[in-house]
Amino acid sequence: MKQSDIISAERNKTEKIFLFACLAAVIISAVLGICLGSVGIPLPELIKALFSGGDTLNSRIIIYARVPRILAALLAGAALAVSGVIIQAVLENPLAAPSIIGVNSGAGFFAVLAMALFPEKISAVPAAAFTGAVVTVLAVYAIASKNGTSKLTLVLAGMAVSNLLNAGINTVTTFFPDSLSGINSFKIGGVTGITLQKLFPAWIYIAVGIAAALILSRELDILSLGDRTAKSLGMNVKVIRLILLLASAMLAGAAVSFAGLISFIGLIVPHMARHFIKSGNSRLICASALMGAAFVTFCDMLSRTLFRPYEIQLGIVVSYIGVPFFIYLIMKRKGGRHGDRA
Repeated sequence: MKQSDIISAERNKTEKIFLFACLAAVIISAVLGICLGSVGIPLPELIKALFSGGDTLNSRIIIYARVPRILAALLAGAALAVSGVIIQAVLENPLAAPSIIGVNSGAGFFAVLAMALFPEKISAVPAAAFTGAVVTVLAVYAIASKNGTSKLTLVLAGMAVSNLLNAGINTVTTFFPDSLSGINSFKIGGVTGITLQKLFPAWIYIAVGIAAALILSRELDILSLGDRTAKSLGMNVKVIRLILLLASAMLAGAAVSFAGLISFIGLIVPHMARHFIKSGNSRLICASALMGAAFVTFCDMLSRTLFRPYEIQLGIVVSYIGVPFFIYLIMKRKGGRHGDRA
């Protein structure tokens, strides 16, 4: 057997083990997230509530509070992580992420606008968030790609647009204070008080977005090689890039619609997954989805247990981890190397 075949086989084995470990982390974090909190719930009580129902206080906490919350954390984590994978590959920029380039803020602004204007139509929020994410990602990409600007300009343009949209959120809040009583929690990000009703139809958007990313993972591999290489292989770069950006916006918008403006998931998780996944975007998407789901669920558990019986917002815990990580990436890249192209 050739040396290259041996290396490939070992890498394949390592990646499969890592994917299995990620799946195990999702299960463990979900179980811990249900059992731990201001009220501790024993594992036997969890099993009883899930499989045989029950009318105890713990059973009601599990079914009506903890399970919807864990599902929301799992969905938001997977969606934002996969959105980050797509954006980084399509824009050829490892510093890009839904929260960094303003996609989350765009989704949040349109979601808040929908909540203010149509407070009784909860199902309209995911569609509005998706629309906002699409508009923002296309606007930022158009600004940054004009005249061949640097990759650092993409991040700066995204931050500028993000600040503008956050100002828009504050403006809407000022004019519609009664309809947006929980807006502070939304702006920080979290899954407190989530219900299964609020997850519909957002989970459908997330399922479609992840499926699209997996189906187009080969095209994403080719696109990561650069526009010239992709065109030489017969790919319609503009169309594929647009479809992938729409999938990324769909994922980010759906997550923001029920979890609020959680930052840095799309930046942290793909970078961590790339340390173990080297074979291509198909496995990277799977690993990132699982890692993102486990990471957000674990952070949500910390938000409920670190200072119990008090609870802090999920977005605060994530930011404590995400901001140092982002600074580390910037320092590692020595200011983004202005010669890089967007």
